[in-house]
Amino acid sequence: MKLRNWSVLPVVATVAAVALLFTTGCAVWRIGQAADLARQSTPFQQSPANAMLSLLIVGDSTGVGTGASAPGNSLAGLLGSAYPGLRIDNRARDGATFADVLRQFEGTQRYDLVLIQAGGNDVIRLRADADVRADVDRATALARQRADRVVLMPAGNVGNAPFFFAPVSQLMTSRARRLHGFVRESATRHGAVVVNLFKERADDPFVQTPGLHAVDGLHPSDAGYRLWRDELLAQSGWADVLGGAQAR
Repeated sequence: MKLRNWSVLPVVATVAAVALLFTTGCAVWRIGQAADLARQSTPFQQSPANAMLSLLIVGDSTGVGTGASAPGNSLAGLLGSAYPGLRIDNRARDGATFADVLRQFEGTQRYDLVLIQAGGNDVIRLRADADVRADVDRATALARQRADRVVLMPAGNVGNAPFFFAPVSQLMTSRARRLHGFVRESATRHGAVVVNLFKERADDPFVQTPGLHAVDGLHPSDAGYRLWRDELLAQSGWADVLGGAQAR
């Protein structure tokens, strides 16, 4: 019994650290900033009359584009601007976990491409690993029913975000690392592609380059989303496919 009690102490300490973080003045200010950005955000969508390709985006606030100065500066907006012949249906919602993403696949419509941008909320909300792994796998399977080309693009190393302080930042890094492992497993199982944004602190452009975070210290800024667009096109193999949706 004593051994079991000792074994839960790290968990208790972690929960206490999280509670401390979210009761500090700085954290309250950042939470308010994040909430303001979420209220101001709108998912970018476009429906050209003669669409040449179709893209479904599901996910969380990073799919919505929270932190961008305007919808057109989100990842979806940047893709829409570069590829005007691309129809974009964006069902991403602020605060969504992978469990919520499952409900964003309602309907039976097929697409040329599906992009899943989720995972940050699963990390931050301390969801159980087993639940997250199962939800990631279900979401990937549903995506493959909608398109032959599926990309999973979870946010990077959440623990590196200025929003978090030690020791919570270390906890978030550990959880983000496990999430990315679940994503890779599922992508391999279902024939999807992972765009890897996870970097250790010393290699993370969001740590090394000022201005990539929005004012809340959590979401990407316009510059951050441009970096993500570049990573998507470089890692996904979609650049040649999307070329068919460029203006002629």
